[in-house]
Amino acid sequence: MELLGKSKGELRAFCAALGEPAFRGAQIYHALYSERKFDVAQITNLPAALRDRLSKEASVTLPEVKQRFASADGSVRYLFGLPGGEEKLARPASVEAVFMPSEGRQTICISTQAGCAVDCHFCLTAQLGLIRNLTTEEILAQVLLPLEEHKMQLAPQTNIVLMGQGEPLLNFEPVMAAVRILLDREGMDISPRHVTLSTSGIVPGIERLAQEKVRPKLAISLNASNDEQRDALMPINKKYPLSVLMNACKEYPLRTWEHLTFEYVMLGGINDAVEDARRVVRLLAPLKSVKVNLIPWNPGELPYRESSPERIEEFRQILVDRGVPTFVRYSRGRDVMAACGQLALLQIKSSPGVSRQSSVIRTKKTLPPQPPFHG
Repeated sequence: MELLGKSKGELRAFCAALGEPAFRGAQIYHALYSERKFDVAQITNLPAALRDRLSKEASVTLPEVKQRFASADGSVRYLFGLPGGEEKLARPASVEAVFMPSEGRQTICISTQAGCAVDCHFCLTAQLGLIRNLTTEEILAQVLLPLEEHKMQLAPQTNIVLMGQGEPLLNFEPVMAAVRILLDREGMDISPRHVTLSTSGIVPGIERLAQEKVRPKLAISLNASNDEQRDALMPINKKYPLSVLMNACKEYPLRTWEHLTFEYVMLGGINDAVEDARRVVRLLAPLKSVKVNLIPWNPGELPYRESSPERIEEFRQILVDRGVPTFVRYSRGRDVMAACGQLALLQIKSSPGVSRQSSVIRTKKTLPPQPPFHG
């Protein structure tokens, strides 16, 4: 029995099946997610006999931290090795998370898939294709391990952004199982205000998320001002064009404190013209409560260039003047290639001295290993 990733109900049922009181499952749940105890021997409020039995009949499996890359701005990129195995019917894979400390809070950007099938043309992660979905425990471990490693320096507030490798809404059940534990006051106790899921615009997933009683905030990767432009940058738009996506956003039930966030990667000479800004205003006008994050494109091995600071400011001002709250979000960790859209993964299959299952992060010019975006 793998304990990590299990809900409180599942752990209670497991303990009951062992002939133990169900409340022991709630104790295990609290120990795993609130106290971050990853060895059953550490859960000292359990009877010694139960701890001994759990050590034989259950496990807490954490991914291997294969490498850490520290940025001058304090961010740390983690490269996790995920073993897969027959039980999960999953291929070995590597994914990344980025821990970003700042005044009064820390933000952790996590992955939900190894690789990505959505194929946004300006993002290096798309070059991987989809390797596999991550399990609930693999998603949660990307939060638990950095928090535990930095526990002596943690700020009062933790933000989680599901903006690393993968499209969260194409791995819906494991992602939402992880989110429920993140948001549970008896679990990791992170406020829904501080957890954001970013999607490329998977409309059925947005509609499904809207029905969830417990859910994170929603961010939409827009990145274009019309269908022709978005078709070229984000082929998923051919399946869910802007009219369909905007209608799903219009119908999305916002909580009283909530707004929809739209992310817009600024690509020089492609989507950053004055007319693009005006079209974005018109696109968002029917929606109730929105904000826009303009994300300067981070250079990589792809045929795009950065928008100039002057062009970005002009674009921002047009939106603000028309009543759309708009902010420029510069990515953290650029010096260790930990910035938005810079991730590329090369699986090493037969290099001397390197395990067949190992992997490293490289650009095509063999730059230092590179992490996921965290818009």
